[in-house]
Amino acid sequence: MTATVASLWRHPIKSHGREALERVVLSPGQGVPWDRAWAVAHEASTADGTEWVPCANFTRVAKAPRLQAIDSRYDEGTGRMTLSHPDRPDLDIDPDRDRAAFLDWVHPLMPEGRAAPARLVRAQTRAMTDSAFASVAVANLASHRVVAGRLDRPDLSIHRWRANVWLDGLGPWEEFEWIGRCVRIGTAVLTVRERTGRCLATAASPQTGRRDADTLGALERDGHTDFAVYAEVTEGGTVAVGDVATLT
Repeated sequence: MTATVASLWRHPIKSHGREALERVVLSPGQGVPWDRAWAVAHEASTADGTEWVPCANFTRVAKAPRLQAIDSRYDEGTGRMTLSHPDRPDLDIDPDRDRAAFLDWVHPLMPEGRAAPARLVRAQTRAMTDSAFASVAVANLASHRVVAGRLDRPDLSIHRWRANVWLDGLGPWEEFEWIGRCVRIGTAVLTVRERTGRCLATAASPQTGRRDADTLGALERDGHTDFAVYAEVTEGGTVAVGDVATLT
């Protein structure tokens, strides 16, 4: 198996935007730097960022599809983040200091009848991924093309899947055969731990924030709703767009 890194992404605030990267430095037992470093706890949650808790404690695209259309840019040097959405003015904040401004900005994107966003919390020890371990989400463009074909949607955006590393050059669903195996991507080594179960979040368009594709139905043709895999960094190193990925 040989593939190449087609693109790299991080999501600084869980379920609230995405950002393209050219290169990342991965550390053992950690996720992509600044990926899911913050999350939005809703009014029924007690999450404060001190420990990992399940995603149900946070506002997320599965329950608030308009969040899917957020883009984000985080400047590691200044600590500033810029958020944009087609229905909201751009917002420039320090996510650790301007939490009230963020909550005011995101509140109109929430549907009625859902628990309102209450706190923007910072992860204290590890990224607030959906997995119970600090993970890197690795996805396969060939698998995405299968889903797009089943939906007759050649324009289907990869951002519905919110992955970190996108690989090209594999066969469809080949990534599911990697569970328990190690893959070297660039100079880093990741151990693939589990398949990624999917939810209604993937039905929402990253362009409009409206549900417009039966992605779960397309996956269910194979008897599951899994897409991509979660991997754990076991040897640190650098991963860049264009790097080669090989099973070890």
